[in-house]
Amino acid sequence: MTVPESHPRYHSLLLRDRICEGVERGVTSVHGLIAHGRGEAFDYLLGEKTQDFANDAIAAAADMLKQAKHPVLSINGNVVALAAREMVELAEAAEAKLEVNIFHSSPEREKAIRDMLSEAGAKDVLMPSKSHAIDHIDHNRKWVHPDGIYIADVIFVPLEDGDRCQALRKNDKDVITVDLNPLSRTSKTSSITIVDNLIRCIPLVTEALKRGGAAPKDYDNLAILKRAEAAIRGGKA
Repeated sequence: MTVPESHPRYHSLLLRDRICEGVERGVTSVHGLIAHGRGEAFDYLLGEKTQDFANDAIAAAADMLKQAKHPVLSINGNVVALAAREMVELAEAAEAKLEVNIFHSSPEREKAIRDMLSEAGAKDVLMPSKSHAIDHIDHNRKWVHPDGIYIADVIFVPLEDGDRCQALRKNDKDVITVDLNPLSRTSKTSSITIVDNLIRCIPLVTEALKRGGAAPKDYDNLAILKRAEAAIRGGKA
């Protein structure tokens, strides 16, 4: 679609186009359209800008990735449709591996996601393996690569399913997520939750990694979520 940059919903419409293109390319499930719309509604309530509580979480996420021994970025269909290049750049900055992991799974979708990441500059993309699975989850998202999520100590999982986030935590892994809904199970379960739009915050995490700096003191994820909820309800963030 051709939309002038002067249009008040220019950026929102651009992201909608990326998601629709993702469906056409076979990387995004049609169910992902619903998830994107839900997130967009929360972003409206946040004023469509990166708030102070998100910046605090971004700083903590960058530090956690920097300290990790085996960081992995978990990629699903919505993430690759919206931010393939940004995720590749983050992986390079964090010296992290990229691994495909999707709920509505098929070999064709997994390959399409890998191909889109490769087009964005990824040199190596790990795929799910039927030989290794994480505990505490029963559906196909349990299958992971033996050199990726299976051994990871820190996993960056933007736009995540709550049950897999819980499973990863029960497997003693730290989880960083991006979720525009501070009330979701994913937000409440993660080690660090960035309540922000994926497109805005991923480059900021990359910048923070490159810049370095002191680690945030006494990071409290539940306090971050309370601040985010207050902002959404119109209170002080």
